Amino acid sequence: MTRALLWLLAGAVLGGIIHIIVILTLPALAEQSVWTRVASIDADNRMAILPPVKAGEPNPLGLDPEMVYGLCRVDLSQGPAYVKGTLPDAFWSVALFTPAGTVAYSTTNRDGIGQTLDLGIFNADQTRLLAQQQLDVAEGLLVVESSSDNLLVLVRLAPPHQVMRARFETALKSVSCGNRP
Repeated sequence: MTRALLWLLAGAVLGGIIHIIVILTLPALAEQSVWTRVASIDADNRMAILPPVKAGEPNPLGLDPEMVYGLCRVDLSQGPAYVKGTLPDAFWSVALFTPAGTVAYSTTNRDGIGQTLDLGIFNADQTRLLAQQQLDVAEGLLVVESSSDNLLVLVRLAPPHQVMRARFETALKSVSCGNRP
């Protein structure tokens, strides 16, 4: 009886280990990640407005149909990146994603930022230069350090009514995003 329980316990432990290994390796084996899905969007160093999601149509990125999305791809090896603009007086958020799909940084206008988005994104070397005052930055710039040089900047706006969607898209188009040497 004891021997049977040991075999049962060993089988359960081995099954658990195999299960965890499979779950942790599947994302790395996936051919279609968010990074590869947005690769076709012309968003290098500029804010690209994503088309609205319509009910019943495919939504491969899992976007909320009520939101307006802007996407910008930056490479910090080309220099610091800056995201700057004035957004509508409604909820908005900005998030930085690494190629692995992890969020490197995220904030919302509810953090006391208001309508002005003024974000500087630096890698470790650029942050060191910034600390040594070898890089000039504007006062009030929100400085973010990233461990990854390649980032997706995602800005989300929440129009309170659908009739305001076009105005929110126009405001998002005016946001500048990209590298400055």
